Amino acid sequence: MTTPAQTESTQAPTTVILTDVAAQKVKALIEQEGRDDLRLRVAVQPGGCSGLRYQLFFDERSLDGDVVTDFDGVGVVVDRMSAPYLGGATIDFADRIDAQGFTIDNPNAGNSCACGDSFS
Repeated sequence: MTTPAQTESTQAPTTVILTDVAAQKVKALIEQEGRDDLRLRVAVQPGGCSGLRYQLFFDERSLDGDVVTDFDGVGVVVDRMSAPYLGGATIDFADRIDAQGFTIDNPNAGNSCACGDSFS
């Protein structure tokens, strides 16, 4: 796994972990966008059948309190409200016949739903 380098933080180090495979996929997707100012933002929002759901999207913004971690040139941003829910979570990318897409293994999730899109 790529070792994170904390570049900005306004609170105790609370980071997600991006695997090498996921970092390569994020790099490829950003290159497809043709922009070099995008970072992967990971957030937690109310919703889903378990109470909270993950959001992953590209973002060029910097918000007050963001925790930014660099993984081999890929910036991963977590806002200050989501950071407590995501500390230590691992983001991976699966490209198999039975699964494709980004996955999040979150040690902070007490329960998750059957579809895997939300947690409590």
